[in-house]
Amino acid sequence: MRVFNCDHCGHLVFFDSVQCLHCGSALAFLPDQQTMAALTPAPQDGPDLWRRLGERGTAQYSGRLYRMCHNHTTYDACNFAVPSNDYAQLCVSCRQTRLLPDLSDMANLRRWKQIEGAKRQLFYTLARLGLEPAPGRYGPVFEFLADMLGGPAILTGHQGGTITLNVAEADDDERARRRIALGEPYRTLIGHLRHESGHFYWDQLVRDGHRLDAFRAVFGDERQDYAAALDAHYAKGSNGNDWFLNHVSAYAAAHPWEDWAETWAHYLHMVDLLETAASYQTAVTVPDPHMAMRHHVTDPFVANHPDFHDMVRQWVPLTLLLNSLNRSLGQDDAYPFALSSGAMVKLRFVHDIVQGAQSSGSSNAPSHPATSAVG
Repeated sequence: MRVFNCDHCGHLVFFDSVQCLHCGSALAFLPDQQTMAALTPAPQDGPDLWRRLGERGTAQYSGRLYRMCHNHTTYDACNFAVPSNDYAQLCVSCRQTRLLPDLSDMANLRRWKQIEGAKRQLFYTLARLGLEPAPGRYGPVFEFLADMLGGPAILTGHQGGTITLNVAEADDDERARRRIALGEPYRTLIGHLRHESGHFYWDQLVRDGHRLDAFRAVFGDERQDYAAALDAHYAKGSNGNDWFLNHVSAYAAAHPWEDWAETWAHYLHMVDLLETAASYQTAVTVPDPHMAMRHHVTDPFVANHPDFHDMVRQWVPLTLLLNSLNRSLGQDDAYPFALSSGAMVKLRFVHDIVQGAQSSGSSNAPSHPATSAVG
């Protein structure tokens, strides 16, 4: 996630900002331009309309008109703007959410706001990769649900184009409890959404993209019984400790579908962190005589087809720096992974699939829902 500058005064602002703390300008993210913008009210053009401020420090205004997402004006829960010629009340991210928990419950309202924030971050990364469909086209649908007393447990997962998330995952203590219970080193809202989006894009880019043979050669045959594979994975417990030889995580070893989704999520981690570091013009020199080369981090979205090996050369020292900074503050590693050569082969496969989708200009058309759910 890159950082931005206020259109009006030039000061640093962030992806989730709603106001410039320096000049006071109202801010919103413009999905149609993939940028943060300073806006000024335009009542002469219509009620609730806003116009983007022009060049920094000038009184000149651009011609585009916007209105704030309904979830911003109603719940203070979104900072995406909607072009005035788009008559939907919700922005392109919020309109993907089909079901919500009871928002009269203040705990659910807080959880939903956090989850939508993570979803907007996912939307941004997918849009930057050329994968997020334009408004009105087929894309993932989200359901954010809460457990009900006496009802079935809400399970996070993907089925037939719909991504479901239990809103309890927004609570730090609950997420930590599940992470420990499942023996996971990493569990975050954005991690969940990236993982589940991997299942959605597997349908679009692999299954419907006629890449099944290539996928099976790298990840294995996904036609094996999914439920039985998960049962076998959890039965292994801590005894299944050789997963790191060919997988990015222990859960990835459960089934080829989960291997793909975990690797997909990891690739999104990679491009997002590299973009953030590049925004700060980061250069890293590892204090090791065997790898003391200075690494300048470059934005993976700047090049039309970034080289995977260049990304990895920047990624390794960057994660070392990231973890060292965390440890200096007494925190756990922010990046608790060590990628093997086998895992790198799979990451390269995802990279090539994404680059191929960018070259073709879009993902494939919607297909029939999958017959089984994946987590």
